[in-house]
Amino acid sequence: MSLRTALADLETPCLLLDKGKLQSNLARFQAIADSHNVMLRPHLKTLKSVEAARMAVGADGAITVSTLAEAEAFAAAGYRDILYGVGMAPNKLARVHRIQQESGARILLVTDSTVLAEAAGAFTKTQGAHFHFLLEIDCGDKRGGLPANSPHLLAVAEALRSGGATVAGVLSHAGHSYGASERAQVEAIAEEERTSAVLAADRLRASGHAAGIVSIGSTPTVAYAKDLTGVTEVRAGVYMPFDLDQMSRGLCSHDDLALSVLTTVIGHNREAMRILVDAGGLALSKDISAQAFMPGAGYGLVADAETLAPLDGLAVNAASQEHGKIDVADAAWFQKLPVGAQVRVLPNHACFTAAAYPGYQLLEDGALGGRWSRVNGW
Repeated sequence: MSLRTALADLETPCLLLDKGKLQSNLARFQAIADSHNVMLRPHLKTLKSVEAARMAVGADGAITVSTLAEAEAFAAAGYRDILYGVGMAPNKLARVHRIQQESGARILLVTDSTVLAEAAGAFTKTQGAHFHFLLEIDCGDKRGGLPANSPHLLAVAEALRSGGATVAGVLSHAGHSYGASERAQVEAIAEEERTSAVLAADRLRASGHAAGIVSIGSTPTVAYAKDLTGVTEVRAGVYMPFDLDQMSRGLCSHDDLALSVLTTVIGHNREAMRILVDAGGLALSKDISAQAFMPGAGYGLVADAETLAPLDGLAVNAASQEHGKIDVADAAWFQKLPVGAQVRVLPNHACFTAAAYPGYQLLEDGALGGRWSRVNGW
């Protein structure tokens, strides 16, 4: 049976994951980490799959998660070194304590707040918990974190120590690297991230904290960093499947794109010169991040269902909740893509697109494989 015939039996929209491409992307970033003699702590916020984690780091490697639901699932699956890469909230301390007690995992937490540090201390005093924290450093992204030279950094660290927590190190995320259009810009951001994190860790150590972990990362800065001296681990997530956003910035090629949405043609609007498919804003997300460097990408590029070859620059140009709208300049497309035909859409932002689905239909060696589930929710 051809892949095209096998795909026709799938109900759409359907999220497809090419296992071979995933493996290649994993190997590429592991080789980068190895070349710098640092640990790769993959961020599972994109694929949120135990099977993907096992491909990336084996049965018990160090991982990053974006929700406590992920932390629970991966701890239950045997992972014991888990970084919860979102600023900690006081009302989540009890849940973290429970996960650690039930699984034996160490959940690394992130903060830049004395308020949180004091809440952790109060919880520790009454519940007998023990927490490990990374202090978040702002290396230019202006999202969360403290400047590396901030006097408040040591105040937060001391508040954590006074409350019985361990200051395990520092964490930064160079999210602003996604706005860079040239490799040299990303290289400069990566170096700024490195120096900021190392400076912060040095200050903590000079104040008597262990601070053995220096964790930095984003997919662009991990890919293009020239020097990681002083860094102990790097984090990246979207490199696993890649997406149009990454391709538009030169971080991957079309052949590296492991994630796609299978969709079916459900109508033709000949007057508007538009083909309708059953993958709309929910199935694709309304992220248009690739547009910045790839004008015309729309809500995703349209590709052949079997080969994933681009279809003459076609894109999902507009999206309502359950309708994707593909504008065509040539009426011949109505014959090429009749109602019932299938195409695949390459997403702008794999993390957002994948979030709409309960799991993945695998593609293996040009054929349908098994299915992987995802850990959704919070």
